[in-house]
Amino acid sequence: MGRRELGLTRAAEDALVVLGQQIRMARVARGMTAEHLAGTAGITRKTLAAIERGNAASSIGNVFNVASIVGVHLFGVDDPSELIALRRRGEERLALLPARVHKKRKDDDVGLDF
Repeated sequence: MGRRELGLTRAAEDALVVLGQQIRMARVARGMTAEHLAGTAGITRKTLAAIERGNAASSIGNVFNVASIVGVHLFGVDDPSELIALRRRGEERLALLPARVHKKRKDDDVGLDF
């Protein structure tokens, strides 16, 4: 059975293509062959080509791993310790959120006087 077509927003499509372009430019600037980068990342050359084209079916783990190997900064962060701090802040903020979000009912706000 084939994969289902992904319904991406235009912004998501553009972001995938831009990230793929950045990965390819960084790989070429470092003088890395596609075969070498694919081997280092533990993926096939075909998967790397898909990532560099911005293919939406590529796993996010593989995309981020390849980006990290060639030095493409993720989330505007160039220092790995900053990324760790960003992750911790996210975990702290998520801990403050409710465990579940319930669908709001029409009568939830009835009778409230603010």
